[in-house]
Amino acid sequence: MSTPKISKTRYIVSIALFSALAFVLMVLEFHVPIVPSFLKFDFSEIPELIGTFTLGPVAGVIIALVKNLLHMPLSQTSYVGELANFLVAISMVIPAGLIYKYKRTRLGGLIGCLVASVVMSVVSLPINLYITYPFYFNFLPEEAIINMYKAIVPQADTLLKCLCIFNIPFTFAKGLIASVITFLVYKPISKLIKDFHPKTKKKVAHTDENTTEQTVENVTEITTDEQEVELKNNENLATNNEQELK
Repeated sequence: MSTPKISKTRYIVSIALFSALAFVLMVLEFHVPIVPSFLKFDFSEIPELIGTFTLGPVAGVIIALVKNLLHMPLSQTSYVGELANFLVAISMVIPAGLIYKYKRTRLGGLIGCLVASVVMSVVSLPINLYITYPFYFNFLPEEAIINMYKAIVPQADTLLKCLCIFNIPFTFAKGLIASVITFLVYKPISKLIKDFHPKTKKKVAHTDENTTEQTVENVTEITTDEQEVELKNNENLATNNEQELK
């Protein structure tokens, strides 16, 4: 894996495309049978990771932000879900992007994804515990939500246990799946957003060659003209000498 150099225009366009794709994937969320029905799975982290590896960690944060801003009109949680999603997303793209920034190899990308998945799953605990679920409790009693978890695993009898047994592994698995898919599609996608700098350099080099050739031609023409003038001067000088001798 390597990070292609890109221009400012292509940087902005790439962020817009990745953000739009992440938004679409966020909308296409679906339920996973082994967890409570309100836990939804989506692949919106994939464009965020690809954008992070291609454009840098700052771009990854911007993509996560724009994705959630686009999703706000569809929010069913008074934007609390979008806030939580953004915080979890940046907890993934920042460590992944920073590690890859200083180790631009496939191994660096792999380590970045693994570390990011761990960080994201750990950070999701306080976010769910203090932001997301307290909001849900305004609509459903805490006991009712816990009972949804207990229906699957009876030992999940407190909110903290529910999050540790279900949400943390769920988030970690989500990060790993996004990482695997990112590795599979990163190389062909990164080629599509490479900058035109190489072509520009070739064009400049070609222009320089033409300029050099033209300069050589001009110098040759000037030299030829000078030789012709010098030859005429010599002829005139010889003619004058002959006339003086006569």
